[in-house]
Parts: sequence; C-alpha cells; structure tokens
Amino acid sequence: MASPEGIAAGEDGKYFDLNMKEDLLEAWGPSDGIREIIANALDEQVLTGTDSVDIEFDGGDTARIRDYGRGLRHEHFAQEEDEEKLSSPDEVIGKFGVGLKDALAVLYRHGAEVTIHSRHNSFTVEEAPKADFEDVETLHAVVHSPERPGMEGTEAVIEGVTGADLEQAKRNFLQFRGEERIEETKYGEIYGRPEGEEAAIYVTGLRVATEPDFLFSYNITNTTKKVRDALNRERSNVGRTAYTPRVKKILQEAESEAVAERLTADLEGFKEGESHDELGWKPIQVHAAKLMNSHQDVVFTTVSEQQEDRDLLDHAKRDGKEVITVPENVREEIRGETDTSGNQMQDVEAYREEYNESFKYEWVEEEDLTGEERAVWDRRHEILGLIDDRPHVEAIRISEQMRITGAEDWKTRGVWETPERQIVIHRPVLQNLTDFAATLLHELAHPKSRAKDQTREFEEALTEMLGKTATEALGRE
Repeated sequence: MASPEGIAAGEDGKYFDLNMKEDLLEAWGPSDGIREIIANALDEQVLTGTDSVDIEFDGGDTARIRDYGRGLRHEHFAQEEDEEKLSSPDEVIGKFGVGLKDALAVLYRHGAEVTIHSRHNSFTVEEAPKADFEDVETLHAVVHSPERPGMEGTEAVIEGVTGADLEQAKRNFLQFRGEERIEETKYGEIYGRPEGEEAAIYVTGLRVATEPDFLFSYNITNTTKKVRDALNRERSNVGRTAYTPRVKKILQEAESEAVAERLTADLEGFKEGESHDELGWKPIQVHAAKLMNSHQDVVFTTVSEQQEDRDLLDHAKRDGKEVITVPENVREEIRGETDTSGNQMQDVEAYREEYNESFKYEWVEEEDLTGEERAVWDRRHEILGLIDDRPHVEAIRISEQMRITGAEDWKTRGVWETPERQIVIHRPVLQNLTDFAATLLHELAHPKSRAKDQTREFEEALTEMLGKTATEALGRE
C-alpha cells in the first residue's frame, strides 16, 4: 500500500510513483531531458542566490549537473505547479513542476541512467508496477538514503549520453551561448544574431523559438500573461503571436547607436524586399528612423524626393549628412516629429529650411569692387542681353560671404532667391569673366524654368540658353 506521500517500500529503498510512462514525449531526445535538468538547476540557483551551476562531461558517457541550493527532496516529485516559481515568473524558467519528471522519463527511454544526489536522499529511476495495479507499470523514482549527507545542493549524474547531447542541451540557454548583447531594456534584451545561425527568442534565458528572418535575437525578461501561457510543457515552438508584442516593445525601448545602425541599414533594404521581419512592422520602422536621427547627422528621404530634390540632397551629402531612404508611410509618420533625444526629425523639408537658413550675406557695393572685378561686373547687362524673353529679375547683387554653415562648394557661387526675385553672386566669381557669365546664366535658368537644379525643366531651360548664346556668338562672327 502506498504511503500518503506516494512512496512504496522496495528491496533497495522506497519507490515513488512518478505516474509517467516511458513513451511520454516521444519527440524528445536525450538533449531535451538534459535541458530540463539544467533548467531546474538554474532555477534553484536564482531562487536561492547560490553559486553558479556546474556542468561537466567526463569525456566518456557521463554528464554531471550540480547546483548549490537547498537539495532535492522526494516530495518535489509530487508537485504539479510550483508556487515559488509561479510567484517569480520573470526570474525562473520552470512553472509546471513536471520538468524533472519529464527529464527522467525521456532519459530512461533512451537508455540513460540517472542518479541524483542531495543531502536529503539519493535517487535512481526504475520501471515498476503501480501500487494496487500489478499489470500496469510506470516509472518510479527510487528513494535511497543519502550517499552524500553533507553535500550542498543537488547533483544529477547522467550516464549513457554523449558530449554532443550535453552541448545541444546547453545551447537552449542564453548564458551558455556567448552571444553578443547589444542592449538591455526594461522589457528584455537585444542580442546580435550569430553568424550563419537563425535568430532566437528566449524567455528568461531559455530558448523557446527560432526565427530565420529576424535581424536580432531577443531575451524577454519582462513577460506577459500571453507569453507565460504560451510556454507549453515542451518549451519549444512557441507561436510568434505570443511573443511578437513583447519583441516590439523591446525594440521600441532601444536607444543605442548599435541597434540604430543595424535597424536603419535594414530599413534601407525594405523597398527592395531585403529587410528582416522586424522592419515589416511600421512602429519599428518609425522607431528605427528616430533612433538614427538621435545618433547621427541624417536626412530622411523617399525615392520620389530623391528625384525631385537631387540638388538639395547633394548639398546635404556635402554637408556631411547621411541620406537615408525610407518608405512613404514612414516619411509621413516622422514629418514634424522629434527623435528619441527630443531633436527635430531631419527630413527633406527640415533640411531645406536648415540649408536656406545657412545663407547670410555681406553685401558688396559697386564702388567697393577692384578695377578687375568692376570690369567683369560691368559685363552683366551684355551677358543678359544674349538671352531673348529672359525672365524678370528684380536685382543682381554681390556678397562677400554666402553660407555660414555647411560646406562651401561650387554650387554656392550664386543663388537665385525666389521671394526677392534676385540673383546673388559670390564675390570671388568676379575674378574671371567666364565664371561670372556661367554663374549668372545658371541662376537665370531658375526663374526661366521655375525649377530646381538637376530637374528636367531646369536642364531644358539651361540647354535653350546655351543654344541662344552660341547662336549669338556665331552671328557676331
């Protein structure tokens, strides 16, 4: 007759019925059984604040897993749900109270012999008839007197496994994989995806899913009920719908430049379908842009804006800015917004305003010009006279300086200012008649075409003016 604790007397100890058949969890291999024993040891380490778990392989066929906690007791085999672990869901791996029993059943089925030592008892595993049902055999833990009554913690000795089994089991745990942690947030951690491997999803350090098309691996350390409910008994193949909301939260909390750079590089491949799955989520696309804006000097643009504002974006590049292409919907989301550091998002319109404000003129009067400059300057009416039906220009002025910030390059030799309908010439241009004529006609092409640099309309107007000046020159000959 079984005792109240479920222990029956045997020839070599007492038999505790685990109420499990050895064919349970048929898809599990030895490494899955070892994984559960490691998980129990890691949980005990966390709950007791004791020394790190020791995991060893003797080079033959024996693995040893040792914690330094309170020591396994026979009553631990009777628990269904562990209230202690349930009260600390973000600190421990287990919660069902059946992981150890599952491990013993799987390892027994695969021919491995497990002996567990603590100061309370030593345990082995056998198949034996159920109490009062001699025709039904189940697995039993055989409870022996302790072989090591003075030991700290619990040691599981597993004979009949390989080093590969042990390593495969350890690879389920983040702490044994040596992955690069990029950033920690209040919801979880972001890890670099190992070269040549799939990304992984961990919950409190235990791998529960793999993601071949994710950019990063994630360790969820602040779980939700949905995540906890999805942690099935097999601890694997947890559905994406369970952990996706938490992964999004982790990414949206990210602030590091390392995460920003990888997200933004991936974002730029979105249009060509070359980005990872996280960048298919619009909130992550927007956050990636805000992160990059906070860390680097960038200008966000769309494909269409790159065509329409090529000249302006060339200026941006000369100013040392990185031009980043984003989808149209992301462009709309970041317009007028601030980044993660509170700075204005730098889209094309924001940069245009910055560029326009970078001009500050110091006007030069005609009487202040040198004789050589004056000789060039006086040819302006003659140059303009080469063009028929030229647009109205209110004034042509000379400035000692053009831009006070950003790069000074050839494109700032002259400026057409639409509101004032005036052309501004940089004084150094007056050193050479050819440069002056080229700059003057170039700026005149803007009001004539009513278009920006590097647009078709502007090029057509400039080409027409070239033709007319050439015709005039040939006619004079």
